Amino acid sequence: MPKKAKTPAPAAETLSDDAGQNWKVMVYAPRVATEAALIAHEDAWDWDHEIVLSGCEVAKDQPEDWQLEAWLPRQPTDDDLSAIRALFDDAPDGHVPELIVERLPDVDWITLSQEGLKPIHAGVFRVHTPEHPLPPQDGLRDFCIPASCAFGTGHHETTAGCLTMLSRMRAEGLAVRNLADIGTGTGLLGFAGLHLWPYAHATASDIDAACVKVVLDNARENDMPIGADRGEMTMVVADGMADPLLQARGPYDLLIANILAGPLIELAPDFARAIAPGGSLLLAGLLETQEAQVRAAYARAGMRIARRLVNGDWSILWLRKRRHAGIRASRPRALEEWSRRW
Repeated sequence: MPKKAKTPAPAAETLSDDAGQNWKVMVYAPRVATEAALIAHEDAWDWDHEIVLSGCEVAKDQPEDWQLEAWLPRQPTDDDLSAIRALFDDAPDGHVPELIVERLPDVDWITLSQEGLKPIHAGVFRVHTPEHPLPPQDGLRDFCIPASCAFGTGHHETTAGCLTMLSRMRAEGLAVRNLADIGTGTGLLGFAGLHLWPYAHATASDIDAACVKVVLDNARENDMPIGADRGEMTMVVADGMADPLLQARGPYDLLIANILAGPLIELAPDFARAIAPGGSLLLAGLLETQEAQVRAAYARAGMRIARRLVNGDWSILWLRKRRHAGIRASRPRALEEWSRRW
């Protein structure tokens, strides 16, 4: 993780009193810890709403290294710093945060904290935060996803790329009666799939149980039906495909997985078994430099490439399951020869 020329937070009483100045408190932490902190913030009923949070990757090629930023219109107090630290109390990796306090120039701190989260347009979808509402536009489906939901808001290249590819699938006539969104996070990609194929069964899953509330809240905000019938989405907590309901609701015509390259390689045989012959698999979360190994793993699992696109440094892959093919497992970093020949 890069080192920054900032100093750890001193006790608040040693900071000078500068009324009207803007301040930022930063924490560098693993992705899982930062996402857990953002979810804890959503559940903190007594949170001081003058403190605005955002989270993002430190760099595009470091998807597991994140930073949380807290923006304040005042000098942070001891209570402010304690509240930010407390967001990491239940971090799954036990991360203990080191706070970095920085005094900012006199700017519009709300605009600054949200400038990277303006509405995005991907395929037939527009995604915005509650702070940036959009007027309706014919032919486009808008989703409102809070910025504090972190990964999966649509502002990351992988999520936006998936929205574009899903739109292309529908435009090319793909028929879907049963879809699954694995590692759903905010539920956005599952919602998008259900919008494009409104009579399908839809199942969303995530390894993090905290995502259940996030998905249900976002479904309510965006008028997406939750349930087990056609045109509704069911939410389960699962590690990969390891859930009885997730398995029982298969096989799937379309399976979406926007996770990371290593898990994508390890899950290749499980995903292939869960997809109907001729069915589709949408993969994202892999850097373009990792694409060869991921594609090699899925070739071994009986999948073939149908379409691909690159958004920034990230590859988005549409694969189809061969109707008569064996399924073989692969391990990350063990596919060099295969990836050269594929």
